[in-house]
Amino acid sequence: MTPVPEFPARLEAFFTDRLIRQRRASPHTLGGYRDTFRLLLGFARQRLKKEPSRLAIADLDAPLIGAFLDHLEQARGNSARSRNVRLAAIHSFFRYLALQEPAHSALIQRVLAMPSKRYDRRPIGFLTRPEMEALLAAPDRSRWSGQRDHALLLVALQTGLRVSELMALRCQDIVLGTGAHVRCHGKGRKERCTPLRKDAVAVLRSWLRNRAGAPFAPAFPNARGGALSRDGVAYLVAKHLAIARTRCPALQGRRVSPHVLRHSTAMDLLLRGIDRSVIALWLGHESVETTQMYLDANLELKEKVLAKTTPFDVRPGRYRPDDRLLAFLKSL
Repeated sequence: MTPVPEFPARLEAFFTDRLIRQRRASPHTLGGYRDTFRLLLGFARQRLKKEPSRLAIADLDAPLIGAFLDHLEQARGNSARSRNVRLAAIHSFFRYLALQEPAHSALIQRVLAMPSKRYDRRPIGFLTRPEMEALLAAPDRSRWSGQRDHALLLVALQTGLRVSELMALRCQDIVLGTGAHVRCHGKGRKERCTPLRKDAVAVLRSWLRNRAGAPFAPAFPNARGGALSRDGVAYLVAKHLAIARTRCPALQGRRVSPHVLRHSTAMDLLLRGIDRSVIALWLGHESVETTQMYLDANLELKEKVLAKTTPFDVRPGRYRPDDRLLAFLKSL
């Protein structure tokens, strides 16, 4: 009788025992790891001519993993950052495997030694206030879908929720009474509440009245009543962006993903003088240092700093503020 390879059993235990039972990983984490191994097993089947259920641990050595990562970039067009996300999932499995299969420690250590790929960090993209207003004006609010899209975009731009957090919002998570706010579960199973302005309260009150959903129903459903998917949110952003481009020429040629809306919220808060620690709390960042990228990308703040400096060939002088009346007229 042919022995059953140990790899399928270990991979199944990694998901059911390690991720679900021990770590209580979120559905988004499980989905990301699942997709990584579906791609890896499909690549291994094509390369080794073996069905995934017949693979052995020895088949998944460092050369195969390296070829898989190259395949992601060259054949699938993934970025270096996406490649690193897939490698992180593989590393997580092999760290678990190291405890379960010490006989394969040499192979496992070679895979774990594979480094993440370095990549150039580009300045983050974000929308200015006029561009945000153009996007919010794009949905046709005389239609049910337009009311939903307008409410979703307004919540996204005002709260800075992640796409996964927007998708997971239920009707009961939106509180419109005294101290109106949106309650969501972010990364690390952290719950946070983000306050809403009066304009958002009015829009959401009208939307939820028309929505007439149960407390546990999705706040922004698709046409079939289920929760919007990530692709669904990206589609509606792209659809309304095309309309907004006709009204705001600055949006021409711009690539605006749903995550850009989150960046736009942070930049809008930063330009209004909100402290970095408050912005980190608002967005649910693990560390205040994560908010540093918004300072790096904010050219307007840098221009304000430059305006307070003097050229090299100018005699330095003492700073004298404008007359109060002139300063008032200048601010109009």
